[in-house]
Amino acid sequence: MKRSAALFLLSVFITCCSMLSAQSQAPTGRDRWVSTWATAQQLMPASFPGGRGGAPPQGGTGPQMQASPPPSAPSASQGVTPYQQQRSVPASIEDQTVRMIAHTTIGGRALRIEISNMANAQPLEIGSAHVALHRGDGAIVPGTDRVLKFSGNESFVVPPGALFLSDSVDLNLAPFSDLAISLYLPKNTGSPTNHTMGLHTAYISKGNVTGSDVMPEPTKTYSYLWLTGIDVLEPADSYVIVALGDSITDGFTTTLDGNMAWPALLAKRLASNKATRNAAVLNQGISGNQVVRDGAGVSALARFDRDVLGRPGVKWVILLEGINDINIRGRSTGPESLTGDELIAGYRQIIERAHLNGIKVVGATIMPEEGVPTASERGEEIRQAVNRWIRDKGNFDAVVDFDLVVQDRSHPARINPAFDPGDHIHPNDAGNKAMADAFDLAIFAKR
Repeated sequence: MKRSAALFLLSVFITCCSMLSAQSQAPTGRDRWVSTWATAQQLMPASFPGGRGGAPPQGGTGPQMQASPPPSAPSASQGVTPYQQQRSVPASIEDQTVRMIAHTTIGGRALRIEISNMANAQPLEIGSAHVALHRGDGAIVPGTDRVLKFSGNESFVVPPGALFLSDSVDLNLAPFSDLAISLYLPKNTGSPTNHTMGLHTAYISKGNVTGSDVMPEPTKTYSYLWLTGIDVLEPADSYVIVALGDSITDGFTTTLDGNMAWPALLAKRLASNKATRNAAVLNQGISGNQVVRDGAGVSALARFDRDVLGRPGVKWVILLEGINDINIRGRSTGPESLTGDELIAGYRQIIERAHLNGIKVVGATIMPEEGVPTASERGEEIRQAVNRWIRDKGNFDAVVDFDLVVQDRSHPARINPAFDPGDHIHPNDAGNKAMADAFDLAIFAKR
């Protein structure tokens, strides 16, 4: 009898421990899954008419415009230009590990990641996946390495066109942590689903080294491959702000590995404010993206479900798009030319669809670009007309006047020289800081 009782108590103890372990990785009534980091994927080759259109063509392995960097193309840190960053995506990966670094916003007690095979026509086999805190130069913090499983499996296959969420893993994540996500690809992957303008160094080494403290003899890329999102378990009052935009939001010309794009700087401001410290900011910019037409990726209208509604916890969207529409189709008249009314109609669609899902929208005015080769007098007229509509009360839930913030006050059609890295359209680090500082944080406290 005593032995039976002892065995029974041991069984109860093991069961309780298992339940506590499971509960530690599951949402409770006091918390929920919220996105802390995400990146938008192009999902189609970047081949569009009309030149750069205020944003350089995307790199990658698919067809692309052959455009050389202008003589004044600014250099990022480590001597790597933004153009070189965009052309760093490998044609394929085979028997290699890629380790990518993601700079999160809010923290949490557990996390999960999302893998995308949406731009590939073949199954994606992943032999192993790990996550850890990043120590620097591709090395991880000892003791933080965690194996990632997907539906309970350490190796798995992502079907063509599918998104896969990992199982939850316990890892105490402080706000603004750098995570190292390592994927081992045993077989030829073909062209990776990617975000080309990653602005963070990633490391590729031979063989399965997903659990290694350091990456042996790595080559480098500056893109995110297959990795598309990171969620954390956070208190129920946490929420997400999505920055939906083009290369200006993407951070083109900001410092490599510096986290100086305006969405990242806005996240830091929000964290320092008691009323908004539980707000995550996701950068869903795609260089060259348009509002109403496909080109460098599908249009903002077409990717709204995936890049906004598909992220858990979204309460606000900041919309900064339109300059590529203007530069590509706004320079001339004709059946295919852009009008201000067409661009405004695209904004209205995004606003209405956001409101249907309980999401509010901040409208950002389109910024000046005099000096860009594709700028035109007609395009400037469209920009001014659209900005008047953005500023009009009642069209958006709130407005941030980026045009006023970055313009040269003595010559409003051009960017302030202090913010101009040389291409006359993409603000530098100082310009991005001015943009982040332009927000009235009180609007995000009213949820």
